[in-house]
Amino acid sequence: MLTIGEFSRLSRVTPRMLRHYDALGLLCPQTVGENGYRYYRQEQLSDLVRLQWLKSYGFSLGEIGPLLALEDAQLLPHLLERRNALEAELEERRETLLRMEADILRMEGKKTMENQYHVILMEDPEQRVFSIRRTVGVDQYHALFQELRHEAEKRGLKQAGPIQMLYHDPDFNHDSSDVEAQMVVSQDGPDITVKPVRTCATVRHRGSYESLHLAYEALCAWLGEHTEYRACGPAMDRYLNDPHDTPAGQLETGVLFPVEKQK
Repeated sequence: MLTIGEFSRLSRVTPRMLRHYDALGLLCPQTVGENGYRYYRQEQLSDLVRLQWLKSYGFSLGEIGPLLALEDAQLLPHLLERRNALEAELEERRETLLRMEADILRMEGKKTMENQYHVILMEDPEQRVFSIRRTVGVDQYHALFQELRHEAEKRGLKQAGPIQMLYHDPDFNHDSSDVEAQMVVSQDGPDITVKPVRTCATVRHRGSYESLHLAYEALCAWLGEHTEYRACGPAMDRYLNDPHDTPAGQLETGVLFPVEKQK
């Protein structure tokens, strides 16, 4: 048996933290003497290593408890999920650092690489579209696009252009949005409408959909600098390649703000 001091010295975990783990039920001493001294089995060093290992991966102490008893095969899905979350966080922080660096260079009066987003004004052409409009959360967008493709296939419609999403809500709500998924088609028929020509401020975003907000920020900055224009219709995301066979970093999305010149 090891005293708490010996256990602490071997593991390089402080007695205070060991007592905290004990209070949480994560790593309890084998016995507690009448004098209140804690004693650990040497085998419990392996349990402590596992606990510290999971903690180093960003699992909270509340999450770690149920994971400690799992075999590797049962623990694997939790590690995969955590890895994916860390990769998404890393990508977001990398983008933040790049934007911060560009702003620092701009403020220092140094030349930077051409801005990632080049806002242009364009006439978005008339399109014949088959669409489905729903009020759904962001996490249901994928299912909505699947429904759109399935319904188009049932009706024998031929896709003749991109898939796109219009956002009809007056404000943004992550959990419940009035959105319209559209497929550009070549035929006429029920539920097929003609989207009119619109003047749009637009940018092309290259990268994952999770970082699409950067394109929106670029368009908002453009509107802030070009107050002679105002937004006059629902924003649109136009998906220029297929996410099923395109790596996330190579996805291309057009973001369009319908605008009109102020009188």
